[in-house]
Amino acid sequence: MKYTSWCASLLAAALLAVISFTSAHAQATRTWVSGVGDDANPCSRTAPCKTFAGAISKTAAGGEINVLDPGGFGAVTITKSITISSEGFEAGVLVSGTNGIIVNVAATDVVVLRGLDIEGLGTGVNGIHFIGSGTLHVEKSVIHRFVQNGINFIPNASGAELYVSDTQIRENGTSATTGGVVFRPTVGGNIFLNNVRVENNSSGVIVDGSGSSAGGINGSLRDTSLVGNSNNGISAISTAGHAAANVMVDQVLVASNAANGINANGVTASGQGSAIVRIGRSTIVSNATGVSITGSGQVKSYGTNQFNGNGVDGSFTLPNISEL
Repeated sequence: MKYTSWCASLLAAALLAVISFTSAHAQATRTWVSGVGDDANPCSRTAPCKTFAGAISKTAAGGEINVLDPGGFGAVTITKSITISSEGFEAGVLVSGTNGIIVNVAATDVVVLRGLDIEGLGTGVNGIHFIGSGTLHVEKSVIHRFVQNGINFIPNASGAELYVSDTQIRENGTSATTGGVVFRPTVGGNIFLNNVRVENNSSGVIVDGSGSSAGGINGSLRDTSLVGNSNNGISAISTAGHAAANVMVDQVLVASNAANGINANGVTASGQGSAIVRIGRSTIVSNATGVSITGSGQVKSYGTNQFNGNGVDGSFTLPNISEL
């Protein structure tokens, strides 16, 4: 009888230990970080964590990390659906010699980055480095001073999408192939920029299908400025045997870029129109060259643009697109 009672007590203790361990390591759907937090905490509202990396391991897939007060919350690698959000507080990601945020998720995952100040100090590699697939939203953020790209969007699986809105991307890149936003997938994808300021980078926005399998990749820019970049403002690039690059430009300011405002660089031997930029209701002014076409590239106008005052204006592909 004593032996049975002892066994029961031992079993109860073991179960209690398992329950306590599970509770202690359960992931919450909403977690919190604070400039005075501690990653040893459970990341609750009253016991917040110190860094995004500390909080993400305690946040369930599809959950949200919120910022309680101003602070620097460090680099983070994201491998699941998650929202990191700061409304009204400085939420810094300050890095040197590395990427700020790495996103490597599956096709069904959605990542939202909102209200972040991602700073590379002139030595950081990429502000946001996206590989894999899935969907990334960047909202109300500032990305600056990275040696490669503000956003390096290079999905390696089909169906990836990038949405950037209400964001400033500046002072990134050190060459003509790097800059503000670089979209260079290995398998398809789409990017959408709305109300984005891409300023004083090496290059502004590059949509490059030369590394992707045959098919097409698409970029869309609306209510956006590409100003003061030291190479091209907008580049669409395609090479033989790879994806066509299509870019739609609507209500966009392309100004004071040191090379071309807009460049469509297509293959020369075949694939007529493999790199196409379509422009409407936009201003192209004070660039070294307004519009530049290489090979079979095409830049088409809806006839609703302001286009003058460039060192060399260049010309649109004729015939122009019919008014819609």
